[in-house]
Amino acid sequence: MVDRPVLNAGLVRAGRDVSSGVKLPDARMLELPEKAIQFGTGALLRGLIGHLLDESNAAGRFNGRVVAIGSTGSGRDDLINSQDGLFTLLSEGLEKGKAVREYRVVSSLSRALSAVNQWDEVLALARNPDIEVIFSNTTEVGIALDPSDAAGLTPPRSFPAKLARFLFERAKAFGYDESKGVVVLPSELIERNGEVLRDLVLKVAAEWDFGLKFVAWLERSVSFGNTLVDRIVSGTPAPGRVGEIEEDLEFRDELVTVCEPFRMFAIEGDARVRAWAERVSADPGLFATEDIGPYRERKVRILNGGHTTMVPVALLAGCETVHDAVTDEQIGPFVRSAILDEILPTLRVPDGEKFARETLERFANPFIGHALMDITLHGTAKLKVRVVPSILAYAKNEGRPPANLAFGFAAHLVFMRGEIQEARAAAGRSVPADAASEKIQHAWSAIGGLRRAADIERMVRCVCGDEELWGVDLCAVDGFSEMVAQDVASILRGGVRSALQSQLGDKAAAVA
Repeated sequence: MVDRPVLNAGLVRAGRDVSSGVKLPDARMLELPEKAIQFGTGALLRGLIGHLLDESNAAGRFNGRVVAIGSTGSGRDDLINSQDGLFTLLSEGLEKGKAVREYRVVSSLSRALSAVNQWDEVLALARNPDIEVIFSNTTEVGIALDPSDAAGLTPPRSFPAKLARFLFERAKAFGYDESKGVVVLPSELIERNGEVLRDLVLKVAAEWDFGLKFVAWLERSVSFGNTLVDRIVSGTPAPGRVGEIEEDLEFRDELVTVCEPFRMFAIEGDARVRAWAERVSADPGLFATEDIGPYRERKVRILNGGHTTMVPVALLAGCETVHDAVTDEQIGPFVRSAILDEILPTLRVPDGEKFARETLERFANPFIGHALMDITLHGTAKLKVRVVPSILAYAKNEGRPPANLAFGFAAHLVFMRGEIQEARAAAGRSVPADAASEKIQHAWSAIGGLRRAADIERMVRCVCGDEELWGVDLCAVDGFSEMVAQDVASILRGGVRSALQSQLGDKAAAVA
């Protein structure tokens, strides 16, 4: 076994040439002041925000480092400190059809604190005049209050309460000086995340009697931005790859973070938020916008909608990962047509076609094993949000239902029969939940084992007409339920591959 040095500040300061393919950061980057706080120590913050700030520091724009606050007890804070905040980012994927692979040692992270064990030190950071921005990624359920929280707890239980206490400490420390306000940029994947977080902080301030002076300071001095993040960060490399990566690096790194090349951190907010983003950005992936809505719609309809349409088809065809599906000789053309011919034309969003083609390339990334089954979590609700709007818009624009989206919808109904799920459970494998699927399963039960066309049509009409499931009566879309019923019958009769071959053949004939 080769004895390799550990990645830490000493290695960087020594200036050792560790590898021809890996450049260590300039040691001066380690001396930059701490100017940012991030609540969370997970892979997304390292792989997206950490990377973008590292680019900014290299360009002489942000000129600061980040202190991470851990709250989950994962022990990741100790690991971060053992490497002086340094970690290696491995970006792998396809760019214009060619495989790319790049290592980068990121130095924008300074250290980590445990909110549980070091709350006094967290509050000491609130008194640091250099702090200008606060990030967070505490998962979607993190932006919520805990009814068991109390003002005297150290630390408070919920993230919004921790943030409120931090900001209260800062306001008091600087005598409510408006110049000591900060920008807050949550990256949790909920709509209007900054506004939701601000409202919760104000609620805590009222309930814990922080006073009107604090509320006035918060409203004048603290700007909450709404954000949209987009990057697949798979985090820790698979165990079988650790040796290969260490050999490439020529040093040991327990925090290697694997991600795709694509990156986006879109920020919407007031003049202070936009000015911060514009000053700091040294990468096209970090940008300010007056309206984040079109970027969210673009992501939800193209990337997420493409996933949701593809997944049941691919699973019924025996595929395991997104890469397997999009490189399959049948499913690949199907999903490309669904995105480019049916979803994209219904949108008026920035760089829509460019994003759609980048999305297909991201799906084909051979380095990220994104399991199709994972995407089925609450798949029926996802279909409502991600795909139904494209079905409605296409039918309105073209006067006919979208054939590929209808086929994906039909495959979802067949998938909801539960045969694949039962086989996985019997094999001891996990089965993601789908809370909204009961009505579909009930519709199947109502026709028993019958597969006559009339029975399938009755089942499909029952499901399509359920406004509670889809937010609209899909039977009102001329020809949609009939098309779905035909596809369901075709899948049940000959399997999804036979049905898909007919689907692709019909489309080719229509084009000709």
